[in-house]
Amino acid sequence: MSEDASAGTSDSVLPDELIAAARRVVEENSAIQRRVAVAESCTGGLVCAALTEIVGSSAVFESGFVTYSNEAKIATLGVSRDVLDTFGAVSIATAWSMAQGALAKSGADVAVAITGVAGPGGGSEKKPVGTVVFARAEREGDPADIVADRKNFGDIGRGGIRLQAALCALELLLPGPAVEAA
Repeated sequence: MSEDASAGTSDSVLPDELIAAARRVVEENSAIQRRVAVAESCTGGLVCAALTEIVGSSAVFESGFVTYSNEAKIATLGVSRDVLDTFGAVSIATAWSMAQGALAKSGADVAVAITGVAGPGGGSEKKPVGTVVFARAEREGDPADIVADRKNFGDIGRGGIRLQAALCALELLLPGPAVEAA
């Protein structure tokens, strides 16, 4: 990467690996004129913050939604109360609904949603601390073709879980065929 490509982010408080991933998302989506949206829960806006650290992100980044509570997921993104009651906030059904809602509420071409248990509390036997679920929805995609993944990062600390979740979400925003969250 040239010095010019990294200009403007050296003063970032965000980790270098997060900035590098966001830069790749901005550059690759900009090249194909694709706009992105993000619906975040456990990452609390970290993905949006990383994207907006990149010079030129306004050509790609459409909007971000931080819907931490179930009520916000319902009111802001249109997630069904039945989905939340049946599957819980940390589920593929909820993440998929969040991604679909982000598409519906924005002009983006692709949206990624993140919901999980960052800890240190809040985990359960079925969804321990470190469980994070991701979903990606595309405007021209088949709504029956659900692109989603569930990861368990383990109890690596709240900051570590949020960072790993943000990195996975950025990977899902890259153009190309559906990729498994890394």
